[in-house]
Amino acid sequence: MSLHLHTFGRRSAPVFFAAALLLISAPSFAQEPTIIPGKGPAYTVPPTDEPNYPLMGEFAGQIRVQGEKKKQTVALQIRPVAGDQFHAIAFYGALPGEPQHESEEMRLIGLRAKESLVLSGGPWAIFVDSKGCNLVSSSGKLLGRLKRVHRVSPTLGAKAPEGATVLFDGTGVDHFVGAEMTEDGLLKEGALISPMFQDFNLHVEFRLPYMPQAEGQQRGNSGLYLQSRYECQVLDSFGTEKMFNGLGALYRMKAPDVNMAFPPLVWQTYDVHFTAPRWASDGKKIRNARVTSWVNGVKVQDDIELPSKTGAGKAEEPTLSPINIQDHGDPVRFRNIWIVDRGITTAKFPVIATKKQRQEAAKLEWNEKPEAAKEQAESAKDSEPAKQSESKATSEKAATSEKKDDAESKPAAEKKASEAPAAKPASDPQEKPAKKNAEPQQN
Repeated sequence: MSLHLHTFGRRSAPVFFAAALLLISAPSFAQEPTIIPGKGPAYTVPPTDEPNYPLMGEFAGQIRVQGEKKKQTVALQIRPVAGDQFHAIAFYGALPGEPQHESEEMRLIGLRAKESLVLSGGPWAIFVDSKGCNLVSSSGKLLGRLKRVHRVSPTLGAKAPEGATVLFDGTGVDHFVGAEMTEDGLLKEGALISPMFQDFNLHVEFRLPYMPQAEGQQRGNSGLYLQSRYECQVLDSFGTEKMFNGLGALYRMKAPDVNMAFPPLVWQTYDVHFTAPRWASDGKKIRNARVTSWVNGVKVQDDIELPSKTGAGKAEEPTLSPINIQDHGDPVRFRNIWIVDRGITTAKFPVIATKKQRQEAAKLEWNEKPEAAKEQAESAKDSEPAKQSESKATSEKAATSEKKDDAESKPAAEKKASEAPAAKPASDPQEKPAKKNAEPQQN
């Protein structure tokens, strides 16, 4: 297959990519962003009046390739940056983490004009709207359209296995020191997990703020400091090339094998398999710590040996220290945190959530229904007029029959009525609006 990979990023302008979220239709859930000095606004719920946000996201589809009979799949991630500018990154095959993904990347840049965006830097121009992207050749021919994609981590909503300790479920912070919850039951950045563990499997769900004017380490930064010494990086590196210190990195030690960052303001997952270092009686380290980790269900670190602490971690020594959820000044939110102490019990890890669990967990606090509930509601709504017409016709037929032969037709009419299918009410999951968050703590 001729993919013309030589046209990718190395000959293009710099880039990054962004992701997919539905806009809320109810303005009552909007709130003002937190303004962070030197970083700009930080949105913790989707903005309704920020014009660049609807154009951020992941897209995929097939296009015609000159000289090829088969269509070629193209995937795209779009990320707003300062002003009305955008960076994007494109791939052939599929999005990062998917089986057909090809790692060679094409970097694009763009500028928004009113409600649309034009990206350039590749072999075609890309015209972006809130629902998708049109790819156009240099001769002006439409090559194809990419549709918006909303991905959900396979471990999102995963329940703690038997023997695990549930550290945070939104009901309180008894398992933490210095922790604070939001009014809508989420854990804020900056908290120590009180129980201490040696070898463990940790599951964490997190949501990054939307910070369009910030870049690099200033954009949605937090981290999971294992034993307060080894940082598994949390960062909004969505829509960028694989960053050395991006989401999934072992900070200042090793980049992730793949950039699995989803767009900000969607729930993401971190699953970490940690084995602590071992020490001799004289205090000498005889075996290094090791980490395997998954971001959004995709392995990004594979049994990596850690010869020392990372970044600002505490010095290594033969004593336990708590896991630290880092406060880097950005309003990152956490939920569904549980841990398996491998010195006490074992369980298959990571835990893959059921489809129902993923759908429920993907619901957003700002009045967003899962796709299954939307489809059920629409199906019930569409079928209602037909059911009402059927019921009316059945009643009219029964009434006519009664006039003809009341003794026989009345039981028959009752039988028909009992057999008529009833319209099922659409499920309407309990929803709660996101409340305004307090100012983030500073290190």
